[in-house]
Amino acid sequence: MITRLFQYNFSMKIYDILILGAGASGLMCASHLDGKLSVAMVDINSKVAQKLKISGGSKCNITNVYVSENNYDGDREFISYSLNNFTKDDLLDYFYKHGVEPIIKKERYYFCKDSSEEIINVLKKNTQHVDILLNRDILNVEKKDNIFEVKTSKGLLKAKKLIIATGGKSFKNLGASDIGLLIAKSFDIKVKEFTPALVGLTVQKEQFWMKELSGLSCEVEIKVEDRVLKEDMLFTHKGISGPCVLSTSLYWKKGKISIDFLPNSNILELSESSKKLISSVIPLPKRFSKEILKALDVDDIECKKITKEQKVNLSKIHNYEFAPAGNFGFSKAEVCRGGVLSDELNFATFESLQNSNLFFIGEVIDVTGELGGYNFQWAFSSAVTCAKAINS
Repeated sequence: MITRLFQYNFSMKIYDILILGAGASGLMCASHLDGKLSVAMVDINSKVAQKLKISGGSKCNITNVYVSENNYDGDREFISYSLNNFTKDDLLDYFYKHGVEPIIKKERYYFCKDSSEEIINVLKKNTQHVDILLNRDILNVEKKDNIFEVKTSKGLLKAKKLIIATGGKSFKNLGASDIGLLIAKSFDIKVKEFTPALVGLTVQKEQFWMKELSGLSCEVEIKVEDRVLKEDMLFTHKGISGPCVLSTSLYWKKGKISIDFLPNSNILELSESSKKLISSVIPLPKRFSKEILKALDVDDIECKKITKEQKVNLSKIHNYEFAPAGNFGFSKAEVCRGGVLSDELNFATFESLQNSNLFFIGEVIDVTGELGGYNFQWAFSSAVTCAKAINS
């Protein structure tokens, strides 16, 4: 299967549609556009779908068994339209029809069975009608006489409709940038600047004990804002990470979070009348037990000798509150929070309300999902919704 690559100047040709970005949303959108339309796609990389390729340990967590607007940070009504228009079942059917059968891990995450190349090959095959223009920096975008003119590092491109699918700012090594927001702002479209999301959290001096547990993981329940998240947490030399913390970072802005280190047990019941040391009845590695007791100001004594005051402190293992110091930054972030404000777009088409024939899809919009395939589902759903609207 050969993808058509063009290296010469197309400045005289006017495409029906030009897509900026050859990632998940750009490829999916192109694959659903009417084959009669002349379509080109531009990307800074030498190959398409570079983020898809490396995601999920190169097996790409494309969606989740449970998907709803409640799994996202953003306007829920805006999000729900696309998720219902192209559901996770629609997405799975799309790949099934092309011979790809994702497998379920941990009873909820859909991953490629062998490699992310499985779905990338499907998307490449279904975009053979598209001119794929790679190794091109996007330098400037203007609209003249109802035609979009995109200046790239390899010449000028023109199109009647322009779709911005440039993603977010994380994964700079894959050419990620805020070019999508710069384009939006040049057309007077309001945006929220990108910030790191699905990223580890750093800790205050009072929580440096967590750094001593680097490499240890355990299942926890974290309360952040109005959310309760339950999944594994990983202690690192920088602070805390792991699936639960990454999703927590999506909703945390400032202030405290609360961690229940024993979401499936009751510490007071475990320690009641026992002759064992407190550290011995905590069903977690001993190095954790020792550190958490110090943090809670509880002596590691026989359980039956615990005072009422110590019981109050010990019970805080279910509600350990603290304010993170910050996060690990863009270089460690899976995705970005922020983007083109959803109220600047038509929710049924993703067209700019103020600029006709200008569309935004995927991560470049101010919609961000939790860890677990939600962001790829959004990329695919928004892309198909946009393509259907253009085809109609």
